[in-house]
Amino acid sequence: MAGAAGTDGSAPGAAGVVADLPSLSRGRGMTRVLVWKLLRDVRLPLLLVALLLGAFQCLWARITERILGQLSPFFNMLAALGGLRPADVEAAVFEGPGKIIRTLIGGEQIDLNGAMDLLSIGYVHPLMQTIFCIWAIGRAAGAVAGEVDRGTMELLLAQPIARSRLILAHFWVDVLTVPVLCLSLWAGTCLGTLLVGEIKVKPAPVKVPLRVSLQLPQENEEAQRQRLAVDRLAFAPALLAVAGLIFAVGGSTLWLSSASRFKWKVQGIAVLVALIQFLINLLGQMWELLGPLRPLTIFYYYQPQQMILGRPWTVNFSEWNGGQPLLEVPFLPVLYGVGAVGYAMAWWTLNRRDLPAPL
Repeated sequence: MAGAAGTDGSAPGAAGVVADLPSLSRGRGMTRVLVWKLLRDVRLPLLLVALLLGAFQCLWARITERILGQLSPFFNMLAALGGLRPADVEAAVFEGPGKIIRTLIGGEQIDLNGAMDLLSIGYVHPLMQTIFCIWAIGRAAGAVAGEVDRGTMELLLAQPIARSRLILAHFWVDVLTVPVLCLSLWAGTCLGTLLVGEIKVKPAPVKVPLRVSLQLPQENEEAQRQRLAVDRLAFAPALLAVAGLIFAVGGSTLWLSSASRFKWKVQGIAVLVALIQFLINLLGQMWELLGPLRPLTIFYYYQPQQMILGRPWTVNFSEWNGGQPLLEVPFLPVLYGVGAVGYAMAWWTLNRRDLPAPL
């Protein structure tokens, strides 16, 4: 005869067997599995974006060498023939619609005759900022809304994993992937400057008539060497600003994603908001009416050029004080703070919402 059943109706030893089974907790184990799954999903896009960022910085190093070594001396020679200074030529080039270009590359604070200043433009170039935003928005939009839109969210949450762990997993993916993108920028700058080598000024191919007496300003060798010198380590701190921008855009988009059902809606809203902020920050530097709105945009706090050129890592809110500094505020905490608030709100929203059934 079979042995007597336990007092709870179970067979003898069943409790011990159950106690010995490995626990499929909703903790670290499943989070780690989900993180690896998400990393596998983004490995190819991550590689392509990293290569694109690095290749652009290599190209920009070549452009910088071309401008400072050949084009700048040529135009300075032409300006001297017309009795003009280099500053006069810059003022003429960036007058009217050209002021938009000047603003895009950093404004009046950038010295176009300095190697470090020109190289720093590669970190604020509109193409770079566009790629940063596309990466952040694309990944964050698919984090929650993408799963719901595809009908796979129920399958995902059917696993022993809490909703909060889903947000945490995406946070760890950002922690692992964003530095890869940032380092690809720096690697591109280092590789590009190494391939280009030392920037040397080449004589301008301009023939001056014998009867023309031309007095060109002479620059001593030490001043020229300092102007054309490149410090690769100076670009490293700027990676913190790049990571902060990606984290801020990604965190705010994740909040939208956690409250939405359709990925395309999240992408559309996030792109529209980012574009409006970018235009306000750009046009606000030229149009006083929009100036006070600049501190309300995330791009106002993206200042990698100040970090590269050894300037204070702060913004002064002069737009709210008639052009005079109002308050010195570090911009990095603002960038990372926006991203952290976005992640916190995404966690709160996802835990409280009812997920719709797949269509």
